[in-house]
Amino acid sequence: MKRLDQVLAADGIPAELELVIDHIMIACKDIAYKLGQGELAGILGATEDQNVQGETQKKLDVISNDLLKDILVSNPYVRGIASEEEDYTVAGNANGKYLVTFDPLDGSSNIDVNLSVGTIFSVLEAKDNRPGDDQEVFLQNGRNQVAAGYVLYGPSVILVMTTGKGVNFFTLDTNIGEFVLTKSNVQIPADTAEFAINMSNQRFWEPEMKQYIDDCLKGEEGPLAKRYNMRWVASMVAEVHRILVRGGIFMYPYDTREPSKAGKLRLMYEGNPMSMLVEQAGGASSTGRMDIMDVAPKGIHDRVPVVLGSKNEVAKVVAYHTK
Repeated sequence: MKRLDQVLAADGIPAELELVIDHIMIACKDIAYKLGQGELAGILGATEDQNVQGETQKKLDVISNDLLKDILVSNPYVRGIASEEEDYTVAGNANGKYLVTFDPLDGSSNIDVNLSVGTIFSVLEAKDNRPGDDQEVFLQNGRNQVAAGYVLYGPSVILVMTTGKGVNFFTLDTNIGEFVLTKSNVQIPADTAEFAINMSNQRFWEPEMKQYIDDCLKGEEGPLAKRYNMRWVASMVAEVHRILVRGGIFMYPYDTREPSKAGKLRLMYEGNPMSMLVEQAGGASSTGRMDIMDVAPKGIHDRVPVVLGSKNEVAKVVAYHTK
């Protein structure tokens, strides 16, 4: 089986980008080890701090963020980083070519109950000479990503990544300490009868989303003429991984709990990298009204409504919002 570095070399990925990806993976292997130790490593529970989002930080949120930050800012090819757990962008090497954004531990509310969590990352090219602690250099839409992916920490540790040449799965072989290719050219089925959404927020949704879900629940007798199943893990990584494996649609729409915010999920280190993966696998991603990767960010922590997954089902949701 091919190792990650062999696949990247065969795809003609620049050596500088390969080193950036390699350093991300070193940090992710450390995170996977600490997760495997669980309470033995003292990583369960919350801190007394909140991140810039106003969310209470789990202990492993902070540990994961520091592991990624420390290795990336020392990388000679990284100009700067932006993280869910950092208020501001952090400068790396002034001559670095790449910018890395990441959610160090997506789904961290699941840690204490031993459910799947993950790390999401996105790599952009620095387009001008501004330093990495200037957030303006990061404010590019998702079409400019040169790599995107996530590491799922589950029964096995799986890297799912694209460099714009399709989506591959790599599994961490703990015998050699390397990610090896286990599935290439992943494709999402165009049709599905499975949706994932947090139904407890239904009363806060826009009428268009309420109507779509109501029609799903009507089954064969409803206007969508099929019986749907619902799933919800409360981890975007786990939800998207299920879609990449067997199809489906994942939604975290705009709601009125905080009307001033466009959505729950963050554009630059959640919406964009997941959208690149899904589109590279033949799926679609949308805010409900436009493609997520076409959204122009105004800040590194911008939020965005998310609808992504099987192409034909995403088109149905968009039709509800735009008719």
